[in-house]
Amino acid sequence: MKHKISLLYSWFVWATTFFFPDIPLVMRFRGFLYGFTMAKTGRNFQVSSGAKLYCLYNLSCGNDVYIATNVVINACDVIELEDEVMIGIGSVLISGNHSLLNDSYRFGSPVRAPIKIKCGSWVAGNVLVTAGAQLPSSSLLAGGSVLNSAFVDPGIYGGVPAKLIKLKN
Repeated sequence: MKHKISLLYSWFVWATTFFFPDIPLVMRFRGFLYGFTMAKTGRNFQVSSGAKLYCLYNLSCGNDVYIATNVVINACDVIELEDEVMIGIGSVLISGNHSLLNDSYRFGSPVRAPIKIKCGSWVAGNVLVTAGAQLPSSSLLAGGSVLNSAFVDPGIYGGVPAKLIKLKN
């Protein structure tokens, strides 16, 4: 029941605010509304009008988090966005995967694992972040990348699958 109410509430927030312009005041208000059913919401949480957030009760955001337009966040398991995280246009964060059952992924049981984007990191545009991924503090995940594992050293990551390109100086 909690899941269905969360989905309806998420849709309600989107449907009642999508036509307002993406200016900081409106995006903060949208973030404030989403925050009612989220696990945690910090101050200055900004959500663009085209973003779709699902399973809000598993989503946790720190202070000064920004989610750009056309972002999809599906928090089947815990997704934690620490302070000062930016999620770029068209990115997808999903904390669940499918498993194989009788040679088909259609009816396999879901595999869920948390996602953690640490403080001050930037997830650039058109990125896919999958279950079990972790981006270290002050890191950049390059556009078009697929992050499917946990990293610990701050730096620039990119590629499919993502790998370390350059350590932070």
